[in-house]
Amino acid sequence: MKMPVRALALSLLLGACASNIPAPTQSFTYTLLPQQPEMASGYQEKPGWALRQYAVAAANPLATDAGRQVLAAGGSALDAAIAVQMVLGLVEPQSSGIGGGAFLLYYDGKQVSAYDGRETAPAAADENLFMGTDGKPMAFNDAVVGGRSVGVPGAVAMLEMAHREHGKLAWADLFQPAIQLAEKGFAISPRLYTLLKADTFLKQDPVAAAYFYQPDGAPYPVGHVLKNQPYADVLKQIAAKGSKALLTGPVAESIVAKVQAHATNPGKLTAADLKNYQPKKREALCTDYRAVQREYRLCGFPPPSSGAIAVAQILGILNNTDAAKLPPQGGVDGKTLPSPQWLHLYTEASRLAFADRAKYVGDPDFVAPPGGSWQTMVAPDYLASRARMIGENSMKTAEPGAPGPLKTTWAMPAEQPEYGTSHISIIDRHGHALSMTTTIEAQFGARQMVNPTGAGNGGFLLNNELTDFNFAPNDAAGQPTANRVEPGKRPRSSMSPTLVFDKNSGQVLITAGSPGGALIIHYTAKTLYGMLNWGMNAQTAINLPNFGATGAPTLLEEKRFPATTVDWLKAHNHEVRETEMTSGLQAIGRTPTGFFGGADPRREGVVMGE
Repeated sequence: MKMPVRALALSLLLGACASNIPAPTQSFTYTLLPQQPEMASGYQEKPGWALRQYAVAAANPLATDAGRQVLAAGGSALDAAIAVQMVLGLVEPQSSGIGGGAFLLYYDGKQVSAYDGRETAPAAADENLFMGTDGKPMAFNDAVVGGRSVGVPGAVAMLEMAHREHGKLAWADLFQPAIQLAEKGFAISPRLYTLLKADTFLKQDPVAAAYFYQPDGAPYPVGHVLKNQPYADVLKQIAAKGSKALLTGPVAESIVAKVQAHATNPGKLTAADLKNYQPKKREALCTDYRAVQREYRLCGFPPPSSGAIAVAQILGILNNTDAAKLPPQGGVDGKTLPSPQWLHLYTEASRLAFADRAKYVGDPDFVAPPGGSWQTMVAPDYLASRARMIGENSMKTAEPGAPGPLKTTWAMPAEQPEYGTSHISIIDRHGHALSMTTTIEAQFGARQMVNPTGAGNGGFLLNNELTDFNFAPNDAAGQPTANRVEPGKRPRSSMSPTLVFDKNSGQVLITAGSPGGALIIHYTAKTLYGMLNWGMNAQTAINLPNFGATGAPTLLEEKRFPATTVDWLKAHNHEVRETEMTSGLQAIGRTPTGFFGGADPRREGVVMGE
């Protein structure tokens, strides 16, 4: 039974809010859920959810419910996303939070806006930030754990900017769910427990160890009620004063101290870096796409994200092959899966897209696009020319193309890992749609927890986003890479928040995205292809086995493909690796009667609405 909880006394908070934050159209009171639904951290079938008026899809039931309650109270999709994000920072701290960044696409019924809350490198950082004293790139985990990898967090400032333009409920109201859950406590989920148990670095931080782990070093068990008063206290300050409460004053000082005082791996972040952070409003990267005799308009996030370009390249290249003649087939346990012939075409297209991504894409404030426009990389003639490079056997390693002349010649970087993130998809009762991918990068970020008050256990985790830069700034010949570290620069990302429209009517049809490091691009592309080409609903498309290629190996989700598929690919020169591919897809698609939402069976997300 849900127990109503009285709204927080917000009058004092509201008096300190920024004057341009809109007043609420109606009051919002959050009802606290008594416990968190338990869902397995492995693979658990989900039915999909049919809804008529509005829908929210997020990675944790408590976060989804917070967004649902905001929508029910008349809030916008943007309002709901703020509530969802603040709860995710509490109940899914391994993936995102106020110590990280995000990319947000928002459709207000007229146009699509792209809000960039990506972290930035400190002013004191240089291209050798992740180079060791021996002149070689640091080992990945040596770079991640500590202060060195922490970028200026941008998610809160970005959400504040977007709220000023699209919010309906008062800013402070939207923090109620997370504040109350932090104070009352939430039950540790199976997924959080599993990740806490597996992580070897988090407990090295005294603040994190005291919050997440028992005295014997074991994580608190599934179902243990975890309270986080320090997080609630920080959220109250942000509710009252906006993002400046995080980026200036005592909270900012605590962040800087945590970063700079790390015993073995201190960082260069300063109070000035935090104070000077600016979110950016960019032009969404939109491309035309034809599938099954229907024209669509796909909108994604432009650089510093590589997601929209790579997804558009993969789908566009496939349209210049025989992929459309290769429908899915019955697979393991009778479930649908792509044919090996289709997988060959898809992974070859992926290699071509990822080669371009590695060479050309970086922060647009530092890196000029080929030919003066990122659209050169998704131009139909260029994609057709790239498709002609696909043969009967795998190329294994693709070379970048030449979409347009460059002001600077960039080198190809060495491959390195990418991790992390969470995704939120929302459509409100007015048809306004949001797609937001949010991150602290690796599992539990830099494994540094900040408790600004020092009272009680808890706080919030800091990102390790700077390790999304290339560790080695130049190639062997000394030629610079586009994604090298530079002061104030935003690292390249794979986050792929996506909105799909009917090209002719302009009606929004899909909001989708996923966590998963570089494989975000494949998870998102897979879902879009399934929905647009194979007629699948959001849940069925999400359920498809995962696959992809970022370089030479062809990656297949383990235990999801039959031996005949693997054998066919190997016979065609593919180096096949079967591995865990833990997506966290959320998607909502329009139907004749409303919406149908899907959440990834590989994680704990659900869809709610009315």
